[in-house]
Amino acid sequence: MQSTRKWNELFRAAAWSAHFGGHHSHGDLLRISPGWTNWVYWLLIAVCTAGLACLIFGRVNEYAAGTAIVRDEGRTGVVAVSGGTVAEIAVNPGDRVVTGQLLLRLYDAQEVGELSRLQREYELQLVKSLDSPHDAAAQQQIAFMRERQQTIAARLKERHIRAPRAGTVTDVRIRLGQPVSPGELLLSLAGGAERLSVVALLPGHYRPLLRPGAPLRIELNGFSYAYQHLTIDAIGEDVIGPNEARKSLGQEVADALTLQGPVVIVKAHLPARNFIAGDRQYAFHDGLQGRAEVCVRSKRLLLALLPSLNAVWEEDHE
Repeated sequence: MQSTRKWNELFRAAAWSAHFGGHHSHGDLLRISPGWTNWVYWLLIAVCTAGLACLIFGRVNEYAAGTAIVRDEGRTGVVAVSGGTVAEIAVNPGDRVVTGQLLLRLYDAQEVGELSRLQREYELQLVKSLDSPHDAAAQQQIAFMRERQQTIAARLKERHIRAPRAGTVTDVRIRLGQPVSPGELLLSLAGGAERLSVVALLPGHYRPLLRPGAPLRIELNGFSYAYQHLTIDAIGEDVIGPNEARKSLGQEVADALTLQGPVVIVKAHLPARNFIAGDRQYAFHDGLQGRAEVCVRSKRLLLALLPSLNAVWEEDHE
């Protein structure tokens, strides 16, 4: 009795009853459901097979990515031929102009005054030469004054900026009283029917892998996933530096570009003047920037994960 009382104190009554109650069945060490293990087994086989097939047949693409700029091929930039101060702006954005129409005038009082003075002196010298038509010095002076007049007239003509072609004034970059330097962009003219193009600046080391007719994908900044799928029309033969690339694109967009390292210029045309992003339609504008991508290489996933197999694979496929 003492022994039984002692064991009752050590173990719970439920455990004591279960042990001495005549139930001598023992629980399983691990209860496994045959149906569940079979299902997991075949699932693992399928996953492994799919993964192996993906490694062998799957491919990884390498892309040449760079900056893309939308350009209007019919856009004409009007630049200053000589330096000066803007004295008159004869047009406004949106105005239609014809070839030769005055767009703006630089300060020309000095040229006008000098040309007027030379004209008076020329007329006086011409009258004097009539009294002595065989005077070689007088004839030489008249020829010199005529040449001087032509030089001043040419300078005066440079002060009057005229439209090189018919079109619409799209952008006036200057204001009255602003000093301008030679080569500075003054305003832009655009036609209505010219097509738009895309100029892509891709890393220069991809030049041997690029070819005309290859697909080009662009994504404009601010319009995520609104991809434009184009075809490469032309590729620059030379790999050029960032400064040279900016010069080729023009002053109006060069300042907004940040380039690092040599690049190659790739061109493609846009099939339309509008694009769709989400459920809305937007217009392309000259100078819009985005990201351009061209697929240049494609290799099997297994070779990408294990580069050491490239040599063996190339030897087997020579």
